[in-house]
Amino acid sequence: MLVQPSFRLYGFASCLMLMALAGCKQQKGMFESVPATDTHIEFVNEPVSKDLLSILYYLYYYNGGGVSAGDINNDGLTDVYFTANTLSGNKLYLNKGNFQFEDITEKAGVAGTNEWSSGTTMADVNGDGLLDIYVCAVSQHYGLNGANELYINNGNLTFTPSAAKYGLNFAGLSTQAAFFDYDQDGDLDCYLLNHSKKPHANVVDTINRRKVDATAGDRLYRNDLVNGQMHFTDVSAQAGIYQSSLGYGLGLAVADFNNDGWDDIYVGNDFHENDYYYLNNGNGTFSESGAAHFKHYSRFSMGNDAADINNDGQTDLITLDMLPPDEKTMKTYGSDENPNVYKSKLGMNGYQHQFSRNVLHMNNGDAVSFSDQALLRGVSATDWSWCPLFADFDNDGQKDLFISSGIVKRPVDLDYVQFVSAMQAQKNLDITDKFDEETIAKMPDGSSHPFFFKGDAANGFTNMSKEWGTANLKGYFNGAAYADLDNDGDLDMLVNVLKGKALVLKNNAPKKNSMSISLKGSAANTKGVGAKVYVYAAGQMQMQHLMPTRGFQSSSDMVLHFGLNDATVADSVLVVWPGNSYEVQFKVPANKPHQLQQANAKAGFDRQAYFPAAAPVWEDATATSGIELAPYRK
Repeated sequence: MLVQPSFRLYGFASCLMLMALAGCKQQKGMFESVPATDTHIEFVNEPVSKDLLSILYYLYYYNGGGVSAGDINNDGLTDVYFTANTLSGNKLYLNKGNFQFEDITEKAGVAGTNEWSSGTTMADVNGDGLLDIYVCAVSQHYGLNGANELYINNGNLTFTPSAAKYGLNFAGLSTQAAFFDYDQDGDLDCYLLNHSKKPHANVVDTINRRKVDATAGDRLYRNDLVNGQMHFTDVSAQAGIYQSSLGYGLGLAVADFNNDGWDDIYVGNDFHENDYYYLNNGNGTFSESGAAHFKHYSRFSMGNDAADINNDGQTDLITLDMLPPDEKTMKTYGSDENPNVYKSKLGMNGYQHQFSRNVLHMNNGDAVSFSDQALLRGVSATDWSWCPLFADFDNDGQKDLFISSGIVKRPVDLDYVQFVSAMQAQKNLDITDKFDEETIAKMPDGSSHPFFFKGDAANGFTNMSKEWGTANLKGYFNGAAYADLDNDGDLDMLVNVLKGKALVLKNNAPKKNSMSISLKGSAANTKGVGAKVYVYAAGQMQMQHLMPTRGFQSSSDMVLHFGLNDATVADSVLVVWPGNSYEVQFKVPANKPHQLQQANAKAGFDRQAYFPAAAPVWEDATATSGIELAPYRK
């Protein structure tokens, strides 16, 4: 009886010795989690606890916070801001280089006065060349106080609270904001994404989309000059933006989906409401046109991202949902609507098909139509997912995909639902603190890991979470942003983690060539938000659209990053600015930063000249075929 364990022990030791002699030690993933003891990023998001504020009453109690990344002092290093679901819990970290950060929150004056912060965006709101910080808040709900906050950068690592001054102090249930020049007048306007107080118990008539809710419903603000001062005017109604309580906005993507030179808006709505697809009419108005371009949506649309993932010059889109990737969890996943309810909803005017999974909308050409390829490309199921980000993490010239995932408690678990129903029936319990504690305790844990998918334009995505080093991470990962934090030529990751320290992922990808491009715009849009950059290298074209707000409650760095694989030079770089001016540069070297300036652009970009329409694959040759077709007779 003593021999077998000893044999196993010696065998295991011998195996380890052989591995060491052969140099076969455990391989690290491409991404390395840098500990807080090294980065000094000690941020933790612990949701505030108040009466009636729990997952039982506020369905977004576990949505977590966001991240915004940007260079606040123009020193060439990307700084980072995290939001928290607690009073004065937000943090601003100054990048000191070499993955060293300094907490300057108190000095900068940006901790926040809200009890519950959600999304965050960095943008040069006032056009002075410095990045400001906008913070969304959940307020006027379950006793939560506050309003959205705007911190104007003073240029000395301090900020001035200015939301009321600029007209951006909305008080309600805000998720995220995007700053972009929708009317192309040279300054940044604002789209504010909000969510409803609670989902409607019954599907209501879509005519209610035209109603206005004071604390929910989205808002579009136009940047106007009033008595010499920038002020944001609510133009939602006249611009055609829905402001009702039907919208449960969690995802916001701004992109020129139809390549007409004007930025459009895609809103991901949770629950039974359709996602909204606003096409920019170029005259200050938008037309919600989802039904004409999309066959279906995610049912529980969470975060989203828009990018050209197959390098065809067209903007594609992913929306996230909550479908588990493993069979065991999926068997207890109660998410599908009752068939009769679903059928009834489709019978009402204005509702479309929805499916409880991630949806990857591939653009079939200038947004005439989109085709869902999430199942085909292997990205349909990533559990309770929040933040998708398309970027080239391994510098091979193909866009990869990051997805954050995980929730503290799973309220849709069927075993839990059955338990609650039985407990209520057997004990006839009222809604008491004891009942709340017992029911929350019975909810199963929903921890997950961040997903990484390696992109291949032709063959879809391959799950590389294990190889890239995140499959062994367990937790509740929410908002996220990418940036080259150490300026070594590859993109690193920042992730807001609920009930845990923020995740800082250092990219240790094998060395390949890359190119970083920053933009300097004219007028008040100093960072060139909304510009499209096309890089041609080694027989391939890549396109990126500068729009920092993306993913979930977050905004990524203003610097565009292009992987070039083995190419040491880009044959040409084309930038098309808002307003249709453009510039072309030739023989642009890799592995160094470049800045493109709108002042060097010339007017009148002709898209047809650069991107001629492809010849149709099929042509009707009936008339010239010589084949005589007889009429059908019964």
